[in-house]
Amino acid sequence: MKKDIEIIVFDADDTLWDCQGHFEQVMQQLYTMLEPWTDRETAARELFATERQNMPQLGYGTKAFTLSMMETAMRVSRYEMPARQLAQLQQLCYGLLHLPATPLPEVVTTLDSLQRQGRRMVVFTKGELLDQEHKLQRSGLLPYFEHVEITSDKGQAEFLALCRKLNVEPGQMMMVGNSLRSDIAPALAIGAWGVHIPFHVTWELEFHDDFEHPRLRRIAHFGELLEIC
Repeated sequence: MKKDIEIIVFDADDTLWDCQGHFEQVMQQLYTMLEPWTDRETAARELFATERQNMPQLGYGTKAFTLSMMETAMRVSRYEMPARQLAQLQQLCYGLLHLPATPLPEVVTTLDSLQRQGRRMVVFTKGELLDQEHKLQRSGLLPYFEHVEITSDKGQAEFLALCRKLNVEPGQMMMVGNSLRSDIAPALAIGAWGVHIPFHVTWELEFHDDFEHPRLRRIAHFGELLEIC
């Protein structure tokens, strides 16, 4: 792999820093608030259904998540949840706009080693522009990357557009991320390489059946990236 790769592309959320863990905490708060009306498992299913329905119009990110949370709270409670609790839920969601974006273990040392080797590195992530930009700034990782691409989705078309922008062939690009669905599968489909680093929690809309592929590598720790690129 080393001789073929011209550029290393990194996902952001749950690859460079913890994101879903913070969202999970807020989701648990919603399930607690809804206990007078339903059980936690049903509340989780209702939230997932709302997010899936809203995805085509709202996309990804904290704002979309907030709207889906509020909609779920009102619908499941049959519009009986007090305004005070709805306001509290809103503030919990808004707090996600300021999550710390602290780099995960081995991220800084690994990126530093790759930079000293002269490797070209970029960030390719989906979500809301300002939200993702602010997280990158808070993370302190921006100096490692020559380019940052924030998109509304990450499919084959978006990966091909990124290759054209970076002036590389798909086979010269390696995508590193935690999501098989939006990081790995579309990258492999266009002929790029993929490195999957599982995160301890996965957003339900990112679930994807496991699979094998000749251009797919799996690592358990971020630092293992140095062994394959």
